[in-house]
Amino acid sequence: MPKRVLTSIFLPYAPARVWTVLADFDRYRDWNPLNLEAEGDPRVGSQVAMRFVNPARPGTTIRRTVTITRADPGRALAWRGHVPLLFTGDHLFELCHEAGGTRLFHSETLSGLIPWRLTDDQIEQAFVPAYEACNRALAARLDALDKVIPLRRASG
Repeated sequence: MPKRVLTSIFLPYAPARVWTVLADFDRYRDWNPLNLEAEGDPRVGSQVAMRFVNPARPGTTIRRTVTITRADPGRALAWRGHVPLLFTGDHLFELCHEAGGTRLFHSETLSGLIPWRLTDDQIEQAFVPAYEACNRALAARLDALDKVIPLRRASG
């Protein structure tokens, strides 16, 4: 049975603006504490080399080439990492317009032999905080960019 990590955050910026930060893979190393590096294009079918934190083993990282499965500007960005039989991770940033900004749903569906061994408590205690840290870092990145180059906030 697949395991699911699901988090959300409200961001006081238009979905299109949030998208520009999420889709700027070259800058992940500047702000993203979960997906530390990404090299490639945010378009469906693209192969993107990533280095990301392994929440199941604190202090370790994983290098994997993922495939972009969704790239809808202002709506969703998703990728899949896969190691046959052992692991499949479907990572998703879904952007939903909400009065005054964007509701970001940040999730991952994990399947395969490795995630099968994870308990719900392990997901809640290790994975959820890592994804929430990424959400907060995205909010801080948007705020920092807003101070450098004023951005148009979403209208109510």
